[in-house]
Amino acid sequence: MSVPGMRRAAVGLTALAAAALSTVAVNPSQAEAGPKPVDVKLLAINDFHGNLEPPSGSSGTIAGQPAGGVEYLATQLAALRQAAREDENTITVAAGDLIGASPLLSAAFHDEPTIEALSMAGLDFASVGNHEFDEGANELLRIQNGGCHPVDGCADGTPYAGAGFQYLSANAFKTATGQPLLPPYAIKKVQGVKVGFIGMTLEGTPQIVSQDGVAGLTFADEADTANRYARILRAQGVETIVVLLHEGGQQAAGGGINDCTGFTGPIVDIANRMDPSIDVVVSGHTHQAYNCEINAKLVTSASSFGRLVTDIDLQIDRRTGDVLTASANNVVVTRDVAKDPAQTALIGRYKTALGPVATKEVGQTTAAITRTQETLFGTSMGESALGNLIADAQLAATDNEQGAVAAFMNPGGVRADLDAGVVTYEEAFTVQPFANNLVTLDLTGAQLYCLLEQQFVTNRTLYPSATVRYTVDPNGTTAPAATPCAGTRVVRGSLTLGGTAVVDSATYRVTVNNFLSGGGDGFSVLTGGTNQVTGMIDLDAFVAYLTAQSPVSAPALDRIRTTAEVPAA
Repeated sequence: MSVPGMRRAAVGLTALAAAALSTVAVNPSQAEAGPKPVDVKLLAINDFHGNLEPPSGSSGTIAGQPAGGVEYLATQLAALRQAAREDENTITVAAGDLIGASPLLSAAFHDEPTIEALSMAGLDFASVGNHEFDEGANELLRIQNGGCHPVDGCADGTPYAGAGFQYLSANAFKTATGQPLLPPYAIKKVQGVKVGFIGMTLEGTPQIVSQDGVAGLTFADEADTANRYARILRAQGVETIVVLLHEGGQQAAGGGINDCTGFTGPIVDIANRMDPSIDVVVSGHTHQAYNCEINAKLVTSASSFGRLVTDIDLQIDRRTGDVLTASANNVVVTRDVAKDPAQTALIGRYKTALGPVATKEVGQTTAAITRTQETLFGTSMGESALGNLIADAQLAATDNEQGAVAAFMNPGGVRADLDAGVVTYEEAFTVQPFANNLVTLDLTGAQLYCLLEQQFVTNRTLYPSATVRYTVDPNGTTAPAATPCAGTRVVRGSLTLGGTAVVDSATYRVTVNNFLSGGGDGFSVLTGGTNQVTGMIDLDAFVAYLTAQSPVSAPALDRIRTTAEVPAA
């Protein structure tokens, strides 16, 4: 609990760009009075996404260092616990998306390997992220409680015991009963002092997960829910409260892993609306690293893929249970330490079970093809070479059989880069791990223009196939979310498909994945498409295209232009 007059920010928010770590402290004379405080260490991760093996490319470095891999993560966690001297005073937590959008080694076994690995690494509590819902609520409960998969069974030939840690989800409710899907909070007693943990999923989960994944669930406001359960915890004598929240923010360019430079994002409003009794917010979702103090609370994030651990130290008043001091430091999970042998054995066991399919060559690239988005009038809403390539693959899979003339791919579905040279099935899977079906549907020309305008409402670019060309006016207006078609960002008359101008009243066959066709990422206009035909899995289309077109080169980024690039008529 934050006691009025007892805590002050040692570093103000505007000065955090220069801070090495964030600290909330009290007057030393006050802290020294009475019995010795209880020291509690929290070790936090987020957005692990099943990266058991060290991630590659840009996803495998942070702060200029190679980082990540569960063998190194487990070693680093053990070392941080040992440094605390009293292991029972250390609690290991996570802020969601531990599974889902995972590399093949984990995803092929429904992410059971990741749950086993993190359980062995000593994880205690985790909030539920949006990707924990990728396969639906029943699958999430199986992941927690154990048992073989209802369709694939125990794919590695051994029983699955469930998670050795507790998932917490305070704001994901069963619609029919109004009851939380999972326990909303947990209490851990350390040397007689109670520490409470509230798990929180981002409220917008239904907009970014397939409708099947969130069927039967309702998601409540994060701050309101946290405040509600903070009151419940205080009624049970808990005065130190930590929220594990799968929502986050981002720094301005140039901020380091322990900075809070020009910090923005949904987490700012959420933290400002949280009750003063909440002391720490361990956050995630944006895959960013930051170390902030907002509304007299530590607000942290450890980037993604197990490349960082947030080391949080709390001093708690033994008499009152209040936090006296709190500090945090993001620590790089370097690869210059010994590998944890138990994790090495786990990886080896699942690689053996996976067999030769992972290393099968499916194509080659002439050079690295990345998912990095081109800058479009000062924003990162431009095209991506890899995104364009995937859209081309989806069109190739549906142009003849389904009559598609264009395809669009969502950025969130492109999960990794392709390195130069041989592309294995495992690498292709890591790029597209969701097993979405391709859906080809009819849209009118007017709906196509509306779809493109909706990009600027949702702040998400759709990567277009090579048949698509259009021009964006940076001075155009972005429509309100309720009326996206009223925007004027896309120059009317500039949209062409195969070189032919799109006409509002005409009908066009367009391919997207089933996540988008269901209105995912806020592209609600796609739900109005007609004559829908469901086709192959997106990964299969991608693999077929890589094989047929090998060696593949990065497509040109010339499908979306601005008025500055287009000569006046």
